[in-house]
Amino acid sequence: MEDRIEKAVNLFKEGYNCSQSVVAAFADLYGFTNEQALKMSASFGGGIGRMRQTCGAACGLFLLAGLETGSTEGKDREGKEANYKVVQQLAEEFRKRNGSLICAELLGLSKSAPTPATPEERTNEYYKKRPCVKMVEEAASIWCEYLSTKSNENYENNCDE
Repeated sequence: MEDRIEKAVNLFKEGYNCSQSVVAAFADLYGFTNEQALKMSASFGGGIGRMRQTCGAACGLFLLAGLETGSTEGKDREGKEANYKVVQQLAEEFRKRNGSLICAELLGLSKSAPTPATPEERTNEYYKKRPCVKMVEEAASIWCEYLSTKSNENYENNCDE
């Protein structure tokens, strides 16, 4: 479990956004390459496109939930419901641990603060003022905990890779 969490944190520290870091740390479990994982989750960083909405780390967590429990039939209401329940449980756990799902709130930004599309340079000062590493770590931890509760031991063991 710790290896996957550490991988997510390290990816963020390498410059990947919060969502990419969470998704890429687990992508191989679902048959995705690192490049595919990074591309599919790229738009969710910074609270979705740096708009400071839903935290990108949480969005990455929800992407993983879709890969794990998402329905593939349009008329599968039960499947959709099962997935939504998982997402809601994960969201509640993330909110409980971090106080919010909203990027701007987690960053302590005013609701009227401008949100330019240009990402900030990753410096020591950036990491000191941002809780993003913690959000990535929490999202990865929550996902490992979720997988460890599943009966399939493959996932539990794969969290340690």
